[in-house]
Formats: sequence, structure tokens, C-alpha cells
Amino acid sequence: MLNQSDPILRLENIGKYYGRFQALADISLSVQIGEKIVICGPSGSGKSTLIRCVNRIEAHDSGRVIVAGHELTAKTRQISQIRQDVGMVFQSFNLFPHLTILQNCMLAPIKSRGLDRSDAEKIAQNLLSKVHIANQAHKYPAQLSGGQQQRAAIARALCMKPQLMLFDEPTSALDPEMVQEVLDTMAELASEGMTMLCVTHEMSFARQVADRVIFMADGRIVESSPTEEFFRNAQSERARSFLRRVDL
Repeated sequence: MLNQSDPILRLENIGKYYGRFQALADISLSVQIGEKIVICGPSGSGKSTLIRCVNRIEAHDSGRVIVAGHELTAKTRQISQIRQDVGMVFQSFNLFPHLTILQNCMLAPIKSRGLDRSDAEKIAQNLLSKVHIANQAHKYPAQLSGGQQQRAAIARALCMKPQLMLFDEPTSALDPEMVQEVLDTMAELASEGMTMLCVTHEMSFARQVADRVIFMADGRIVESSPTEEFFRNAQSERARSFLRRVDL
């Protein structure tokens, strides 16, 4: 049983290779329950690879990933169990196109948690209301805007009642006018105490919501600082150069 003071996530000396290319080098990180962390950095710095190692969408080559006190290994049953505790929202929504939004949200609770349809539907309807798209429940993904689809993807992840939410550049595939509605939904979740690990280039959002900012470059963590400290006094020239190029 995880204590409130225990980290929900620990990464210990994580390494990841693609052939001879080292995508992640000696990454160590702890995330406390209720903490909101933004991972930022230039393109190709390893941000998305890192977050995908947390639930083994990408398999790490060295080090340890420990989620809610359980080490993530290659065992299929164990991966499935950890994915029940870790919700993930991708860049490209990944909704099932042949299912309605409501059906998308109900599927995993029924298949993975064994909920009956009426309970799964009640949870799904409540969460679609929470992300302000309850009126879209019986539509198919193609009938929704990009922002609505991403909010549906957030609701789908929340239907599993995860202990940790991962966001992998959730606004990067959206038109500019749709970005804010997704960021507002994420900010609402953060204000309610959801534990979040978010890869994003939206630095205004990071400054508003994050407790801590992790800056990555070349597959390494260059800085890990409280949010305002990072924005006011980044320690590395690499981070200062990055901040000069983003819109705050």
C-alpha cells in the first residue's frame, strides 16, 4: 500500500537506445502524489520517449521504473496492471473511430476493470460532463473538432480512475484556436489535485499550473526546479536560450 509521502513514480537511471543512438541517458526522477510536473526542452531532447517509458509504450533498456510501488517489467500482466493506474493522453487523440465517444470511454473500464455497462456508462457520462462535452457523447470522433476529440481522450483516460496522468504534447496536433480549451481542461484537473506529468511546449500553461519544471536536452535532465525559479532564474545557458525562444 502506497503511503501519501511515497512517490507515485520513481525513475532510476533510465537509459534508452534506438540502435546506436542514445535517446535517454541516466534519467532519475521522483513524482509525489498530487504533484504537477511539466517536461520541456528542444525537439529531439527525449521528452516523449521518457514519458512513454513510464507505462512501457517504449521499453527502457536500463534502470528502473517504479509506479505506485511496483517495478515495471516486461511481464504482460504487470504492464496491464500498471496501465490501469496510469492514464495517458497522446498527441493524436487515438480514439477508436468506429465507436462513439461514450463507447470509447466505456470500453477500458468494462474490459480491464470488469465494470458492468451501467456503471461504466454512468462514470463516462460524468467525466464527459466534467470536460464539457456531454452533448457529444453519442457522436463519433470524426464528427468532433480536434479540441473536442482531445477532451474526449482525457475523459477516456480518467474513466480508469488513474493515480497518475501522462500528457504527451496534448495540444501539438490542434489548431491554435482549439489549444486553449484543452489547456483549460488540464488546468481544471490540476486544480483538483490530479498528479500530472506533462510534456508540452506551452510555457504559459507550465508557468500557471506546474509545481516543478524539468528541462531536458540531448536525452538528459539538465534542470529540475520549482516553476517560478526555473522561469526567473534558469541555471543553464541551454535552458535560458530555450526560454528566450518561447512565448510567455
